[in-house]
Amino acid sequence: MAAYYPQPSGSMMRQDPPVPAGEMLKLLDELAAFSAPGPGVTRLLYTPEWCGVQHFLQERMTGLGLEVRMDQVGNVYGRLAGSEASDKVILTGSHIDTVVNGGRYDGAYGIAAAVTALHYLQATFGQPLRTLEVVSFCEEEGSRFPLTFWGSGHVTGLYSGSEGLDCADAEGITMGAAMAACGLGGIAVSGAEAAAGLEGSYRFKDSPVRSDVAAYVELHIEQGIILERTSRKIGVVQAIAGQRRYLVKVCGTANHAGTTPMGLRQDALAGSAEMLLALERSAVAEGDPLVATTGRLEVSPGTPNVIPGEVQFTLDIRHSEAGTLERFCAAILAEFAELSGRRGLTLAVQQQLDTTPVPMDQELCATLEEICLGQDKPYRCMVSGAGHDAQLFASLCPAAMIFVPSRGGISHSPGEYSSPEELAAGLEVLTALLYRLAYIEN
Repeated sequence: MAAYYPQPSGSMMRQDPPVPAGEMLKLLDELAAFSAPGPGVTRLLYTPEWCGVQHFLQERMTGLGLEVRMDQVGNVYGRLAGSEASDKVILTGSHIDTVVNGGRYDGAYGIAAAVTALHYLQATFGQPLRTLEVVSFCEEEGSRFPLTFWGSGHVTGLYSGSEGLDCADAEGITMGAAMAACGLGGIAVSGAEAAAGLEGSYRFKDSPVRSDVAAYVELHIEQGIILERTSRKIGVVQAIAGQRRYLVKVCGTANHAGTTPMGLRQDALAGSAEMLLALERSAVAEGDPLVATTGRLEVSPGTPNVIPGEVQFTLDIRHSEAGTLERFCAAILAEFAELSGRRGLTLAVQQQLDTTPVPMDQELCATLEEICLGQDKPYRCMVSGAGHDAQLFASLCPAAMIFVPSRGGISHSPGEYSSPEELAAGLEVLTALLYRLAYIEN
């Protein structure tokens, strides 16, 4: 069906054909070709595949008439300058890196759609009032180095650059060395700075933190099953969930499996199993959008005829409201402590991660809902349980996220799939929002 765009006066609706999705789908195929050998797509930060795809994007966007640049960490930008005398930018895009043996849509879809949307808007409506800019963030996944959001974190001030020297991959290559091999990065301090006690630190040649972003919009696959199960074409993300991650250690007494009576055991695994069942029961009772997961469990000594004396397991708990997240975590850890005491076990809990829930901009969310209604696209307001670059921008500017369905909820896998029709629907919604933000008088 036809997309609709308000006239510059805002008084009438203008009908235009749908944004042609073929360009975006072709670009997605071309991006997927930049991959290390193996199943799916593997494109890790500062590898030859990564360098190739970022240079390819620069060439493609230059050919479309955009002003292109790459910053010091390898984020790539394509700018469509506006006519207003303002330095404010409407920024849209996603990340170009992948997990090992990942899919072709996570991150890349948001970039391919953004490039296509800007090309369409320029060809159809000409120069915008406000500047539009595509970004291909260099990294978000944390797949090569033990850092996440390196691209958007560098732009928003989460990282200073000092992390580059000591942060190393599995082969011992530091991020600073990997950046230098790609012709990127800052400079290690020397001379007077080293004499002043700064030796071993790292700085960039100029500040990368951007204060010119008026709004950030990210289009992404859902990476979950909710949209597919509810037959919705679009997800309007209201918030990105906060996350608590813990390492739990339960200690009992390892003893002979045949000679120790059941009533005299201090079985760390049996106690842990009761805790995990309590976790599931409490999470189900709390209801959506809270989720709680144990993804790793290690049993010691791990021998068939020995009662487990020690168990370590992880907890990953997420919710979109900080108060609920805090309350749930406190309650479940108190229940773990009670269970441990009753069974004669000892309990140690180490918190490893604490991220705050991030709401998206409510005005942009309302606009997205209006666009979905106008385009007759069934939509759902929802919470993102996964982290995204948009959460880093939310404290700096209005931020919004648009989801499209993922078949079977599968992501970070070669089986990741969204249909061409679903991808096209997301493109049309993104394009309509960018039009409103950049072409309509305030």
